[in-house]
Amino acid sequence: MNFSQISTFSWRYFKAKKSTNAINIISWVSVSAIIVGTASLIIILSAFNGFESLVKSLYSSYYADIKIRPAKGKVLVLSEAQFHLIRNKSGVQAVSLGIEEKALLQNESLQTIVNLKGVDSQYVAVSGVSGQLYRGNFNTGTSEKPGLVLGVGVEQALGIVSDRSLFPISVYLPKKGTSLPTNPLEALSVASAYPRGSFAIQSEFDNKFVFTDLGFMKSYLNYSKDEYSYVELSVANYNKVAEIKKSIADVLGAGYLIEDRYEQNKTLYATIRLEKFAIYGIFSLILIVAAFNMIGALSMLVLEKKKDIQILQAMGADSGVIRKIFLAEGVLLAFIGTASGIVLSLLIYYLQVTYKLVPLQGASFLIDYYPVKLVTTDFIAVVSTVFLIGITASWFPAARAAKQGIIELHS
Repeated sequence: MNFSQISTFSWRYFKAKKSTNAINIISWVSVSAIIVGTASLIIILSAFNGFESLVKSLYSSYYADIKIRPAKGKVLVLSEAQFHLIRNKSGVQAVSLGIEEKALLQNESLQTIVNLKGVDSQYVAVSGVSGQLYRGNFNTGTSEKPGLVLGVGVEQALGIVSDRSLFPISVYLPKKGTSLPTNPLEALSVASAYPRGSFAIQSEFDNKFVFTDLGFMKSYLNYSKDEYSYVELSVANYNKVAEIKKSIADVLGAGYLIEDRYEQNKTLYATIRLEKFAIYGIFSLILIVAAFNMIGALSMLVLEKKKDIQILQAMGADSGVIRKIFLAEGVLLAFIGTASGIVLSLLIYYLQVTYKLVPLQGASFLIDYYPVKLVTTDFIAVVSTVFLIGITASWFPAARAAKQGIIELHS
């Protein structure tokens, strides 16, 4: 008996009216459970994909493609020759030097502690912060007259409006290499800087970071010509980032950490991936529950069709053919449930994207609805899981059908 004949038997068994109505009910219950499980799994995974893409886009606005920092300590020593070797590497688009330090900003009676980053003119080419401005412009000034570009959270903490502020704010920076004096204020350098703009990316950045001029930071922190906190790079093709990292490591040698965008956010990306796998496992339990219903439906179908089984074996069908017929019946149930679940999930996806059925509460998000994104690998994983569970659940009734036919034939 070929595949076409086996499929025909399975389809007829599925649509034929059963002598016991419970078989029909259990069959459709199992199919419905597969539909719900498949649709739920695809929708949940698409929601995770949407949030992952949103988070990556937000973080990519701040983090550079590659960051070089010292393996130990806070100061990176980079000679002019090393800088030019990095800049001339194939695939490197732009290189920006930076210094980062904790600082206290004060506006009259209001003050807040921030991460103050001194950046050069190339920073706008390696980071997308300048494209996320909330007000004003990305103007960090000069070493003699520094400007400040603040996160909107820092701006609110200081009670200022960056593009309308007429007065400077005080910047307190620690002096490099000074021992702890009797008066703590003696360990601080004090300067004045004018707010020029603010940016809004995500609260983690908006409440923490402020940008200013690199020369100003060097001067007030007493950094020498070749001393920095880090080097940031943008690359022409991010798919070649590993190759570029290796070539830079060959130039710099030991003592440097060279990290791509993922390595700068290992904890975040690992957490997102772990949550996605956890949700996948939890919702797979729904499909396992559906498998128990399938086992029940196929077992009852085997009992009802035992005369058909005897006739088939009398006509020359061996136990393998009988087993394949009932396995095909289980695969058919899984196929109907999976196909219907996929159609349902696509419909819900369309409605969410078009009509924003499920909104996001709160004003801290850049979008007002739950983001969703369909990924081909998710469909492959879900379909493979459903069919694996369906075939496994069908095996036991199919094996029983094959054995039953032999027993009935010999009795």
